[in-house]
Amino acid sequence: MKQDKTLLIMAAGLGSRFGGLKQIEEMGPNKEFLIDYSVYDAIRAGFTKAVFIIKEDFAEVFKNTIGKRVEPHIKTEYVYQDNKYIPSKYLDVVKKRTKPLGTAYAIYCAKDKIKEPFAIINADDFYGYDAFLKASKYLDNIKENYGIIAYSIGNTLTPNGPAKRGVCEVNSNNELISLTESNVVLKDDYVEVSPLDGTTPFKVPKDTITSMNFLIFKEDIFDIIKEKLTAFLEENISDLSTCEFLIPIVLNECLKEKLKKVDIVKTNAIWYGVTYKEDKEKVVESLKKLIKEKKYPEKLWEEL
Repeated sequence: MKQDKTLLIMAAGLGSRFGGLKQIEEMGPNKEFLIDYSVYDAIRAGFTKAVFIIKEDFAEVFKNTIGKRVEPHIKTEYVYQDNKYIPSKYLDVVKKRTKPLGTAYAIYCAKDKIKEPFAIINADDFYGYDAFLKASKYLDNIKENYGIIAYSIGNTLTPNGPAKRGVCEVNSNNELISLTESNVVLKDDYVEVSPLDGTTPFKVPKDTITSMNFLIFKEDIFDIIKEKLTAFLEENISDLSTCEFLIPIVLNECLKEKLKKVDIVKTNAIWYGVTYKEDKEKVVESLKKLIKEKKYPEKLWEEL
């Protein structure tokens, strides 16, 4: 039996800065969501299975909107980002959280649905067809390394306020040295970076490589996350109501401990996203332009 080429889609976030459930915000001319375009591009690039990470509270509305549209076109499964994998020692504190524990834990929640190398994306970002094509080709030849589909940071930012980005330091072999999760602000000719760990802010050129959470893993990432999760919970036991167990934390520890190398896979795709409500108009107009250029059909799902 041929192995699935799996796309794991993180859709459990509430979009606090946007002010609602961004995943089901209509963007396309026929009420398409951004995730519609991502799944459409993934299918065209050769992906055969989509796994959605969602909150159980929103399962019905999610399956009745996004699910109904994509299920006829690709094998589709759902997992809930809940607390069933949290060790009992930490469960009472974690239950008090209002936000999910973080992206690394979200990925771990899908461990029973994925038994093969896979890529992950955010549900509320538009990544572009070339990004999915590069990810698909990387999965075709994956060995021991992980991968990051990489964008120029200046092309991912909004003038409407700061955003969180993973700022990448890269070596001459196009391998990741470090990934710094940061608040970033676009200026006239540079980007101002304020690391979330509280270290000194710095400036970078607008063509600096950034991660947009389009990552490629072998299935051994689940064992690594399991080990790191326990350590993270213990280290942050006094702050488990607010801290976040993010995938950049896991990747940086993998690099530091020489467990893994991470390849930088550059894409020429254009990224679009809605961090703030004011960003929506630009994204809607950009989609109209792509449709006019015949990059996407006007009625998306009628063309597959």
